[in-house]
Amino acid sequence: MSVIVARSRALTSLGTAALAAVALTLGGCGADEPALSSTAAPAPSSPAAPSSPTPSEPVVTVATVTETEAVPFDQVTVEDPTIELGTSAVTTTGAEGVRTLTYEVVLTDGVETSRTLVGDEVTTAPVDEVTTVGTYEPPPEPEPEPEPEVDAAVQDGCDPNYSGCVPIDSDVDCAGGSGNGPSYADGPVNVVGSDIYDLDSNSDGVGCE
Repeated sequence: MSVIVARSRALTSLGTAALAAVALTLGGCGADEPALSSTAAPAPSSPAAPSSPTPSEPVVTVATVTETEAVPFDQVTVEDPTIELGTSAVTTTGAEGVRTLTYEVVLTDGVETSRTLVGDEVTTAPVDEVTTVGTYEPPPEPEPEPEPEVDAAVQDGCDPNYSGCVPIDSDVDCAGGSGNGPSYADGPVNVVGSDIYDLDSNSDGVGCE
């Protein structure tokens, strides 16, 4: 029992001496070299947030655009006195005209944003449709002239220039006279018209006295 305790004390003394030697060695090194200092590692930096993209300016362009539209034609009626009344016909065929519209168009990024009319012109005039209507009326047929009234004496074969029957002929002389006829009148006869047969020689209005 005594031997074991002694060895334990000897080991303890040896351990103490060894620790002292190590301490001296470390102390000698500390006289020639600076003591180590502990430096904290820099903290990792956080990644920068991405920056927002700068919006680009809109692209604005101006274009000229033309469009066309139809111009309707009118219908006109004219009268023609050489065409029979009640007759009509289309003598000129109508045709639509053309109107040209010019616009100034503003495009923003290719999309139309405004439109302004800068020109309006009828580039092709319409042609009116013409219908001709006849107005000719033939004149009425003339009424037949009334037949002249025939004097009763004429109906009897007596010349109406005399009162009392004087025959109607190429020549008439007084009966019993020197005339050569071919017809003769018995007198006396009154001259009521023209003495075409010269029966009233003394011009007193009575012939063949």
